[in-house]
Amino acid sequence: MELNALLWDVDGTLAETEFHGHRLAFNQAFADADLPWRWDERTYRQLLAVSGGRERIRAFVEQLPEPSISAVQVESLMAAKQKAYAHLARTGCLPLQPGVKRLVLEAAAQGVCQALVTTSSRSAVAALLEGHGSELAQCFDFWICGEDVEAKKPNPEGYEQALRRLQLPASQVLALEDSPQGLAAAMDAGLPCLLTLGEPPGSSEPRWWQRATASLTHLGERENPTQVVHGPPCEQDEVTLSWLSRLLEEA
Repeated sequence: MELNALLWDVDGTLAETEFHGHRLAFNQAFADADLPWRWDERTYRQLLAVSGGRERIRAFVEQLPEPSISAVQVESLMAAKQKAYAHLARTGCLPLQPGVKRLVLEAAAQGVCQALVTTSSRSAVAALLEGHGSELAQCFDFWICGEDVEAKKPNPEGYEQALRRLQLPASQVLALEDSPQGLAAAMDAGLPCLLTLGEPPGSSEPRWWQRATASLTHLGERENPTQVVHGPPCEQDEVTLSWLSRLLEEA
C-alpha cells in the first residue's frame, strides 16, 4: 500500500509544547488576572485528558469548591494565554521532538503530502512554526486547527476534514499522534496511526497504545535512537519514510 500523505498532530508530537509551553502560558495568564491558580505538571497531566484550552479551564474550574467562571472570563484568559504562548514559541523555546524535522524534510523531498491536524489554535501553530524557520513551515500543505472543527479530538472530525481535502483513501495516509485522544480520533477516521510516547510506558500502565499501528518513544536520530514499544522493529534506530511505507503495508 503506497504512503501518499502524513497527518501530523502538533502538541507533543511535532514539538514539546505542553508542559513547557501551554502550561507555562496558562499560569502566566492566571497570574496576570490575579487568580491564585497554578497548574503544576501533575495537575496539567490530568487536564491533558481534556482537549482544548477553553475546555481545560472549564474542567479545572468545575473541580473547585465553588466553581464559577463566565464565558467572558474564559475568553480573556485564553487571549492572555495565547499571547504568552506565542512569545515562547516564536523565540524558539519549544524544541521539536527528536527526528521530526529530519522526517518532515525527507517526506517533503519525496513528494509526500503533509498536513497538521491539531486542537491548537491557528495562531499557536503559526507561532510554533515561526520559531523553527520557514523551511519546516513550507512542508505542510494545510492545517486543520481547533477553530476549524465543531468537535475536537477524540472526535474524528479534524481527520475526516483532512481526508476530504487530500482526496485519498485512509489506507494511503498515516496519522502521527502522541495521546489517547489523538489515537481515538485517527482510528475513528479509519486511519493507521503511529504513536510517539516520549518514553516507554510502565508495565502497570493501561496498554492503550497497543491499539495503534505502531508505538515508539520518538522518531529517532542517530545520536538519539528510537525505541519501538509496539510494532515492527526499526533497524536503523530512526524512523524513515521507507519504514513508514512498510508499516502501512503491514497494517
